[in-house]
Amino acid sequence: MNPRIESLEKMLDGPRDGALLRFSLGNEYLKAGDPAKAADCFRHAVDRDANYSAAWKALGKALAEAGDHPAALAAYERGILVAESKGDIQAAKEMTVFARRIRTALAE
Repeated sequence: MNPRIESLEKMLDGPRDGALLRFSLGNEYLKAGDPAKAADCFRHAVDRDANYSAAWKALGKALAEAGDHPAALAAYERGILVAESKGDIQAAKEMTVFARRIRTALAE
């Protein structure tokens, strides 16, 4: 197993467990080519902090890579709302583009 993933997993359910740890672990799983595990981590991140726009964006990406396009679209749509409410315009724009691509693919 990836040593970075092992190190992060050892911190789960400890005092440092939180949205950032779950987000970091999700990114490592994404890099390792496991979008399903990454999506699970990103879900935990947004459960801990529903206003974490980067985690919503990453969740959408992981779900799309795992082939779950309807769930990815839902994650992007929620992430856009979160990003706009926080003034995170760049993240909102990026997720809008990704959501549009998924809508187009689903319509075909």
